[in-house]
Amino acid sequence: MSNFKQSAVYQIYPKSFLDTNGDGVGDLPGVIEKLDYLQKLGVDYLWLTPFFVSPQNDNGYDVADYRAIDPRYGTMADFEALTAQAEQRGIGIMLDMVFNHTSTSHQWFQKALAGDPQYQDYYIFRPGKPDGTPPTNWESKFGGSAWEYVPSLDQYYLHLFDKTQADLNWENPAVRREVQDIVRFWMGKGVRGFRFDVVNLISKGEFVDDLQGDGRRFYTDGPRIHEFLQELNRESFGQAPEIITVGEMSSTSMENCFRYAGEDGKELSMVFSFHHLKVDFVGNEKWVLVPADFSKLKEILFSWQEGMARHGAWNAVFWCNHDQPRVVSRFGDEGAYWKQSAKMLAGVIHAMRGTPYIYQGEELGMTNAGFTRLDQYRDVESLNHFQILRDKGMSETGVYAILQAHSRDNSRTPMQWTAGPNGGFTTGEPWISVNPNTASINAEGQVDDPDSIFAYYQSLIRLRKEYEVFAQGDFTPLTPEHPSVLAYQRQWKNTTLLCINNFYRKECIWNSPVSLEGYRVLLSNYDDCRPSQSWTLRPYESALLIKES
Repeated sequence: MSNFKQSAVYQIYPKSFLDTNGDGVGDLPGVIEKLDYLQKLGVDYLWLTPFFVSPQNDNGYDVADYRAIDPRYGTMADFEALTAQAEQRGIGIMLDMVFNHTSTSHQWFQKALAGDPQYQDYYIFRPGKPDGTPPTNWESKFGGSAWEYVPSLDQYYLHLFDKTQADLNWENPAVRREVQDIVRFWMGKGVRGFRFDVVNLISKGEFVDDLQGDGRRFYTDGPRIHEFLQELNRESFGQAPEIITVGEMSSTSMENCFRYAGEDGKELSMVFSFHHLKVDFVGNEKWVLVPADFSKLKEILFSWQEGMARHGAWNAVFWCNHDQPRVVSRFGDEGAYWKQSAKMLAGVIHAMRGTPYIYQGEELGMTNAGFTRLDQYRDVESLNHFQILRDKGMSETGVYAILQAHSRDNSRTPMQWTAGPNGGFTTGEPWISVNPNTASINAEGQVDDPDSIFAYYQSLIRLRKEYEVFAQGDFTPLTPEHPSVLAYQRQWKNTTLLCINNFYRKECIWNSPVSLEGYRVLLSNYDDCRPSQSWTLRPYESALLIKES
C-alpha cells in the first residue's frame, strides 16, 4: 500500500457492482470476482459504500447493525476473503462508516422507544414547543421537518435525513465509546481505510429556531466537532498510522477543513467537499435546471486547491460518487465527443493536488440513466422531490428533466461489464434498470483498447506514482479568466507539470502565460497533440505537459 498522496481510491457501490447469485443485487463475491480488473486499473484502495444490516431506506446509509453484514451482500466470511484477496493484490479495503445517525430499527433506538433512559440519551429527544409543534424549525435534508414525533414518549427525535435515520447524541461519551469500538472491530478485520459519512454534522449547536434558514448553521461544523474527531482518531484509527481516513464534509467551510485534514494528522487524512458540485444549482437548491457556471467551477476548484495547500491540508479530489450524477453527462458530452470529454474530465482531477477518487464506471465513461418514468427511480430523495416539485405546480415533463440531470440514481445504475443482457451485471432482474447504452459502453470493450477511457485512467493512476510532482507539487492557476479553458501548473523541485483543458465542444485559442519551451506531452486525449504558445485547442482537448530541468 503506497503513501495516500500517491494513491488512487476506487469507490464501489456494492448493490450495483456485480451480482453473483442472480437476485438482482450486487454482492461481496461480485467484488472479489472483479479484483483482477481493479488491479489492472491500478487503484490502491476500494471504498465500499455500506453493506451492513439495514432496512435500506437510504440504500444502506441507515445502519441497523454496524458489526453485521446484510445477507443480501454476503457473509462475514465473504468479507474476510475480500480483504485477504485484495491485500494480495496490494489493494486496501476502505469502509464507509455512518456515525451521524443510525436506522430507527437499530437495537439502540428500539430500546430508546421502549423507554430505556440510557438509550434515549444515545439520541436527541426533545419535547415539542408549548403548542405541540416540533422543537425547532430545522428542515431535513430530504425535505420536511427534521423532527419526528413519538406519541408514546410525547417527545420528538432529530433526524437530519430520513425519518428512519435518527441522529446520534455525540455529547454522550457512551455513544463516542461505542463508535470507537466499532472502528476498532473493523481494524481487527484488516480494514485499511475509513470514509466517515457526513461527519461534520455530529456536533450539534443550540436547538433553537433558525430565523435565517433551515437550521444547517446550527449543526454544520458544530462547536465540538474537532474535539470529537481528535478523540476518535486517538482511540481508534490513529493507533495504526497506515490507515487512511476521509471525511465527507457537508456544506463545510474551508477554514474547518484546514483542521480536519491538517498535516498534524490529529483528525483525518483528507476531506471531501462539495462546493464545486453545486455550480449547476441555484444557491443551495439542486432541484432546478440551469447550465453549469464554468467560471464559478474554476474559482471554487482553484481556491480549494490553493487554500488547502497553503495550510498543509489534503483534499480528496473527485467528480463522481453514489450521490452525484455522472460527470460526462454533467460537464462533458454524451455525443460525438464522449470519449474526449471523459478523458479531459479525468485529467483535470488526477493532476490536482489531492488523492483522486474514481467512482465505479467513471473509468468507462458511463453516463446518466435517462429514466423517463417514476417507477424506474429508486432513490428516496428523488421520489420525495418528484412530489414536492409537482405540488409546486411544475409539469411532469419539467420534473423529469430535472431528475434526469440531478437524481442520485444516475450513478446507481448497474456497472456495465459487457454488451450482453443486463450489461453482464446479473442473470436475474436488476434492482434498478441497466443503462441501455451498455451495448456500446462497457468494460469488456475497453480493458484491452489502448485508446479507451479505461486506458486513460490507467495512465493517470500510473503517472501519479511515477512523478512526485503529482503528489507533492504546489498549485498555481493559469488564465483563470479564460471563458473555455481550465488550466493550472504544478511544481516540485526541478519538475513542472501543466494541465490544460478545453471544457467545451468548440475550438478555442489559449495563449499560454508560461513559455512552453522544453515541455513534452506526458498525456493527451488527442494522439496528435501539438502544444504551441498560442494554441488552438480542439473540442474538449486536454493535455498534461511536463518539463524536467
